[in-house]
Amino acid sequence: MGADACNILQDLVQRAGGCALIDGGLATELESNGADLNDPLWSATCLISSPDLIRKVHLDYLNAGADIIITASYQATLQGFQSKGLSLEESEALLRKSVTVACEARDIFYQNKTSTSGRPILVAASVGSYGAFLADGSEYSGNYGNAISVKFLKDFHRRRVQILAEAGADLLAFETIPNKIEAQAYAEILEENDIGIPAWFAFNSKDGINVVSGDSVIDCVSVAERCKKVVSVGVNCTPPRFIHGLLLSVQKVTTKPILIYPNSGEAYDSDKKEWVATTGESDEDFVSYVTKWRDDGACLIGGCCRTTPNTIRAIARALGRHNN
Repeated sequence: MGADACNILQDLVQRAGGCALIDGGLATELESNGADLNDPLWSATCLISSPDLIRKVHLDYLNAGADIIITASYQATLQGFQSKGLSLEESEALLRKSVTVACEARDIFYQNKTSTSGRPILVAASVGSYGAFLADGSEYSGNYGNAISVKFLKDFHRRRVQILAEAGADLLAFETIPNKIEAQAYAEILEENDIGIPAWFAFNSKDGINVVSGDSVIDCVSVAERCKKVVSVGVNCTPPRFIHGLLLSVQKVTTKPILIYPNSGEAYDSDKKEWVATTGESDEDFVSYVTKWRDDGACLIGGCCRTTPNTIRAIARALGRHNN
């Protein structure tokens, strides 16, 4: 991976005035637009049934000011598609489609843009955890059992990562990483295979101190820091109230650009398979944190589950981004 690839996020951040915007929740918006996501594939089911809807949501986020859109591949795995009766070839094609649809949305955005400023847009190919494939909420616990090894996780993810890396995305987004063992598996895949695009690692936490498995945030971020192909590291799908403390921890062990895209503050009930209001934040409450996060060192900011284009639009305003 050359120097240009390594500088892709630094360049974006600089051109965005010091803080670039990641999009918000995809599933939330798909459901708002009528999609039925009651399926183990979750948002990835729309790759089969309604790719046009995914394209629309990507465009909504671009029009709200996002500089980075994340593909609908978080829950998309070869194993998951094949369990639905699809062939290996069909499953691989759907992974590629997740990137193609996002790139098409970017092209449409550029075509419709009346401004000649040509703000750069990056497409990040989402890689969800093994727990996301299990569809039992274990990406929110990180408890995979003692039988799961780094080798097992590498074998599970490798081909998927290779396909997404070759499909035309600008970078890979390893998201909602719940434990150190999966971070290590990702890092080894990136280092051992000819992955031609850079990556970011985003961990999730439910206490502001550790990742959800109980592993130390500092230990997990250190895995990303040691991996040369990881160009940014941070936190996603975590309540906003925990982000300040996590940012301070992340800063202790990384020299890479720090990203954060929290959820709305609600909790996921894996038994009911739904988000439950706890201390959920309104858009106004959520955005009230944004300038503090920027001051704490975050240079890529967005939203995760239950956030919307309105959230991203409000973040843009809070950061002084009025001409999106």
